[in-house]
Amino acid sequence: MDVYEAVASRRAVRQFSGEPIPRETLERVLSAAARTPSGANLQPWHVYVLTGAPLAELKKRTAERVAAGDPGDEREYQMYPSELKSPYRERRSAAAEQRYTALGISREDRRSREAAVAANWDCFGAPAALFCYIDRDMGPAQWADLGMYLQTVMLLLRAEGLHSCPQMAWSVYCRTVAGAVLPPPGLILFCGVSIGFEAPAACHDRIDRAPLAETVTFIDG
Repeated sequence: MDVYEAVASRRAVRQFSGEPIPRETLERVLSAAARTPSGANLQPWHVYVLTGAPLAELKKRTAERVAAGDPGDEREYQMYPSELKSPYRERRSAAAEQRYTALGISREDRRSREAAVAANWDCFGAPAALFCYIDRDMGPAQWADLGMYLQTVMLLLRAEGLHSCPQMAWSVYCRTVAGAVLPPPGLILFCGVSIGFEAPAACHDRIDRAPLAETVTFIDG
């Protein structure tokens, strides 16, 4: 699989088969991803990978909090600006609408929408999950480095025939994740990434992207 195919086929999969992933495959991906560029080579990512019983226990504990009506932990970072302006506001709304339409869930079906969100805490059935932390002393440039690192990981997973789903949603239950991975003091959970083989019945609809002219300006000589 060349890099163009990996980019084109990468998408947030929300239904995994549960088939186990060989440990050596994950090690190969993460060893290669270490080559991701970062400012001054700080490599600000701190990664924990859960599989098997530890992941099952994390899913169970999080599901118990959700079932008890626990709204989650105080966010340690702001996911989106409080006043999301155009065109970003419209893009977010359109993405949500496309996703729920693909799942056959109407705007009025609140119960089904809540169930779709709750599937995050089961990692959508994935047999492996990566949790990416960053030192709270780091700044915006280092958070950008995390994005490059995670994109590299996700593309390498595609090269291995695997899929993934990045989930900032896990930051809502960061205390439960911390109880599972025991990070050193001073780290913030940025996101989780569910990893696995796509289930045959997984939704294949893709979220639209803005046309090139909307996001890229060429200034020719």
